[in-house]
Amino acid sequence: MDQQLLAKTFVELADNLVADFDLIDFLRLLTDRCVDMLDASAAGVLLADRDGKLRVMAASDERVRLLELFQLQNDEGPCLECFRTGVPVIVPDLGTATARWPRFAAAAQRSGFGAVQALPMRLRDEIVGALNLFRTAPGPFDPAATPVAQGLADVATISLLQQRTAERSTVLNEQLQTALNSRVLIEQAKGKLAERQGIDMEQAFTALRGYARAHNRRLADVARALIDSSEPLTDLGS
Repeated sequence: MDQQLLAKTFVELADNLVADFDLIDFLRLLTDRCVDMLDASAAGVLLADRDGKLRVMAASDERVRLLELFQLQNDEGPCLECFRTGVPVIVPDLGTATARWPRFAAAAQRSGFGAVQALPMRLRDEIVGALNLFRTAPGPFDPAATPVAQGLADVATISLLQQRTAERSTVLNEQLQTALNSRVLIEQAKGKLAERQGIDMEQAFTALRGYARAHNRRLADVARALIDSSEPLTDLGS
């Protein structure tokens, strides 16, 4: 494990405690760093909306995003179980989970994954979502990596709950609803950019994210400008 990158990641996640931050980009950072540093081939984050329903908010690649959506649509899988129970769910071999999650286990294996662990995003008794880590090969997860992954999830959760006022739940729900709306815009912009430039959805997201960071703008604002053609964005994807 890259200790310098790990330390940098904790600082980046905690730095959002006092700053107005882009939630979609923030959660994508979490998934990307889990893949970069931990015993994971891919990662995804699901958060609860104002009605308590889980939504896909970030994924390290398109394959995981679609699998997370499949999990929600079929109401079964490790992330749902983790969110409902508040405890980690670790399955070293998805081939043994067909009775537990018949549809999800089969879909995950078709997507090329052999193992999964889901970790609660929780502060004390409040659970706001779950972090999913996938591995392509079956086998036990690195016992040293799991506590680190939970630590990253915990820090991210604290950042999400940063405005701890009497109306904290209302503030968080509004923040998550805004992020959900932004997610829709970003998905639409990804599709438009992918079609225009003949690239895949992951490359399109990378281009949008790179443009937003290079111009110090929010991802959703760049996505909206691309969708409604209100700005030329001439160097986007160049």
